[in-house]
Amino acid sequence: AIKLSEEISKLAPKVAKERGLDKIKIMNFCGSHEWTTTHYGLRALMPKEVELIPGPGCPVCVTPSSDIENVIKLAMDGYRVYTFGDVFKLPTVNHYKKDQIGSLAAAKAAGADVRIAYSFVDAIEDAKKDNKPSVFFGVGFETTTPSYAVLFAKEKVPKNMLFYSSIKLTAPAAEYAVKIHKSTKRTPVSGVIGPGHVSTIIGAISWDFFPKEYKIPAVVSGFEPIDILVGVLVILKDLYTNEIKYTNLEYKRVAKPEGNLYAQEEIREVFDVVDAIWRGIGAIPKSGLDLNERFSEHNAKLQLGLKEKPWDYDLPPGCKCNEVTLGVAYPDECPLFMKACTPARPWGPCMVSMEGACAVWARFGSSQRVLEALKEVK
Repeated sequence: AIKLSEEISKLAPKVAKERGLDKIKIMNFCGSHEWTTTHYGLRALMPKEVELIPGPGCPVCVTPSSDIENVIKLAMDGYRVYTFGDVFKLPTVNHYKKDQIGSLAAAKAAGADVRIAYSFVDAIEDAKKDNKPSVFFGVGFETTTPSYAVLFAKEKVPKNMLFYSSIKLTAPAAEYAVKIHKSTKRTPVSGVIGPGHVSTIIGAISWDFFPKEYKIPAVVSGFEPIDILVGVLVILKDLYTNEIKYTNLEYKRVAKPEGNLYAQEEIREVFDVVDAIWRGIGAIPKSGLDLNERFSEHNAKLQLGLKEKPWDYDLPPGCKCNEVTLGVAYPDECPLFMKACTPARPWGPCMVSMEGACAVWARFGSSQRVLEALKEVK
């Protein structure tokens, strides 16, 4: 780590001077990368020229309020709802019938049958026991999607189980975030650390549009501190040599350039690519997945007539989760951070999941400040 940080510190000023940049802004697109960066204080190892920023890497954080509101209504109408644990406390903007039911946790407290599932398999096995009409609230990125697709493709989903899809695709949102930085007066993104787990499914080549179209170096990194430091150094070397041709694959021990072809085939068999709403951001074209016509009998939105509402700003007052998600603000720049919004009582969605930047900073940001203070003392 010391050797890598020394190499980064030597190379960064040269890159900044060569490129005429005050800051070399490097964005990650995975909540686990942000967790590692913050937990291990990696920002404190960076020279002043390098800025590490979080991007849209938390699927729970970007699940629109309207989806949660629809699922709460289904739960209150008598459907059994299954969901993952970090979706359970996601707050909505509009409460159910003005009864202060603004999360699935509140719906459960009010008597609704809401169950936390570890996996889609567990939910299916539980739903088979009594054939009660049930809905699985499907949230996640491409990493989670094969676990849904395989079970639909193998016809393992019972007839009493509907599926409400709020699945998101990472690459369109990553491109959207980079464009935001480029089209405004902010410092443009100079490098991208691609999500390791997502890339095990979609492949490192899925990020080639960054080096090929935007001339931005990209590297798919693992999740250890050394992985991320290597990723930063690789990006700096690409910028310095101007050899920005393809995505670098640092996470070779798990991911492949082409990804998991079997998983990709199963996803294509079961899902259609659709436009999707990202919370606090709005609609991003072709950034979501929903069950295709073959599996329409399980599509909760279609079977229950749940029409998608036109997007309206869906963050609570004062919340800056959208800015944090897009990397234009750090969590501690939100006026609610660790005041009205804490891990125990989350006000905004980025404080709910452990992949949310605000939740990560709330738990581990103090170590970051200590390391920075020690650096100043030295």
